[in-house]
Amino acid sequence: MSDNFSRFRSILKSIKKLYPSEPKGNLVRHLTTLSALISGIIGSKSSQLPAIASKVADSRKPESRVKTFARWIQNTKIDYETYFMPYAEMLLSCLCQQTLAIVFDGSVVGRNCITLMACAVYKNRALPLCWITQQGTNGHFAELMHIELAKQLKQLIPENATVVFLGDGEFDGSNLAKTIEGYNWYFVCRTSKNRILYENSEAFHFQDVSVDRDDYFRIPNVRFDDLELTFDAIVWWNKKYKEPIYLITNIELAQEAMYWYKKRFRIETMFSDKKSRGFNIHKSHISDPQRMNKLLIATSLAYILIIYFGILAIKEGFNKIIHRTDRCDLSLSQLGFRLLDHFLNNGKKIPYNIQLKLFNEL
Repeated sequence: MSDNFSRFRSILKSIKKLYPSEPKGNLVRHLTTLSALISGIIGSKSSQLPAIASKVADSRKPESRVKTFARWIQNTKIDYETYFMPYAEMLLSCLCQQTLAIVFDGSVVGRNCITLMACAVYKNRALPLCWITQQGTNGHFAELMHIELAKQLKQLIPENATVVFLGDGEFDGSNLAKTIEGYNWYFVCRTSKNRILYENSEAFHFQDVSVDRDDYFRIPNVRFDDLELTFDAIVWWNKKYKEPIYLITNIELAQEAMYWYKKRFRIETMFSDKKSRGFNIHKSHISDPQRMNKLLIATSLAYILIIYFGILAIKEGFNKIIHRTDRCDLSLSQLGFRLLDHFLNNGKKIPYNIQLKLFNEL
């Protein structure tokens, strides 16, 4: 049995077993193609269809496999709600047992496409949950798109979950803050030192407030000029930063707000994993945003599976077999790739009973 077939069979069993109901008919056929895509993405560490097809076990010619994948990506009946949302909801049901940190950020994907992605922070990684893609060459979206993504995310998150929204300076819009507050979520967002804030009726800039290195200053009950919502402003100069950063938050304790904001950078690691260190999603030749959205279903599930195998490596002690015995210098994604290689190289069965609860235990 080839390594490509073993990997594909395990992924197909995992995907079907995790689906909330028994797949039938066209759904099974589309899930089979999705599993082949995921397997090829992991095997090739590429998001280009010819490279993916070269790592898929199939008796047909590679060109025929490429056409199959292209048809799946072009199929208007393939949607996020059917082929990713069920997995995202199950993942969130485990992660929300604790406070759920959510990060938004944008990145270039494919050819002249950018995606705005919402991720849940897990350990040192961010796990993709939902996204919006449009044409463009930089990672910035209008505030209306931020709000639209927040609405999508709201449908996924369990009703009683405690959520902290994290964002960089792109996400300090007043309407987004109002939307998040309306969901009863907490937020910590970076903003610019030139942003005008109001304390009572007096306007000020962050740059008017000085702070020593490795210190912070909190200003309670401020607001934007166009918003009745009040929040706290924090000037924070972490000793690791070259200069102070400026935060707005509805978390009462400044130190807690700063603790959560540090987790925002996990999404940049995730994008690196899906790009140069993983699947090279930025080198995909797809230029249509709707088709890119469908490829992101496959790359996002592939990434979550790789992180899962990294968790499994630590949980079951495989990290001491595939890496060092005295310490671990590898990320969860690197451990995941190594564990899959270990199973394949040693003729071992790849586990397909995915235990999502491990995302809550590690």
